[in-house]
Amino acid sequence: MHFTQREQQALRDAGVDQETIETASDAVVAATDDAAAELEAFFDGRETVYSDMDIAHSSSEIQEHTVEYCDLFTHADDIRGYLRFGTWGVPVEGGRVLSDEKVELSLGPTVHGRVRFAAAEDAL
Repeated sequence: MHFTQREQQALRDAGVDQETIETASDAVVAATDDAAAELEAFFDGRETVYSDMDIAHSSSEIQEHTVEYCDLFTHADDIRGYLRFGTWGVPVEGGRVLSDEKVELSLGPTVHGRVRFAAAEDAL
């Protein structure tokens, strides 16, 4: 169940029946699975992507990355996984599709921030 026990109780107290709560929970899980699949597909279909990632030793506002793979998994409404570039990688802690040509990921340790990735530089 996506909703915590407190959330479920609050929904029941507001008059929402258990079947409706379960249906809503299933919809959240399905939407999360769909988003993760779309994010993986964005990276799987491209050898190179561009980002607005802040990199310590770069004066450029736009970075170019060679993509090795993006491997994501879901749990309820969480998207987690790993994004591997040519020479380094970073944990993924969430994300969303912005358009066919642009996505945004929350990246974990070493980056610690939200980063937009695009298929072309001018899409950023």
